[in-house]
Amino acid sequence: MSKRFKSRFLFCNRWLDRRTIVTNMEAFQDLIVIVLCLGLFAVMLTQLWGIFAILSQSSGYKQVTAKILFILILVELFRLLIVYLQEHSISVGVAVEVTIVSVLREVIVYGALGISEVKTASICGLLLILGGLLFVCSKKPYIDCKSSNKNFCPLIEQDKLNS
Repeated sequence: MSKRFKSRFLFCNRWLDRRTIVTNMEAFQDLIVIVLCLGLFAVMLTQLWGIFAILSQSSGYKQVTAKILFILILVELFRLLIVYLQEHSISVGVAVEVTIVSVLREVIVYGALGISEVKTASICGLLLILGGLLFVCSKKPYIDCKSSNKNFCPLIEQDKLNS
């Protein structure tokens, strides 16, 4: 009795190839990310148009600041999606930056004085943790390159030079 290949399913006379399925699913996932990028770009344009409309009406600075920070959040999310399309992995540093800007936007929009003490302490704790995570990500940019399938890993290359 012959053994089946590990890359093939057992049923239907092995007509379903795992590699083909994974390749097709990755292509479909890339298509979803591209559609998300286009949608995000459209939202950025409408928000930019909204900023010009608010500036022409000369309304409060809080609305303008909130919209500008929202556009910066959208730009960072767009950058996160582009990095995902290029490397097929999420950049933790960019995700932390987006989260920090989002938290600070909420504080600016609602005002620091309008937030209760418990929420203020929670926000401070969250920002401290996110700042620490961002610091670690900036010091160790290639923290997971040994486990990834990249051809170049500075940590491995440095180990080879030291040996």
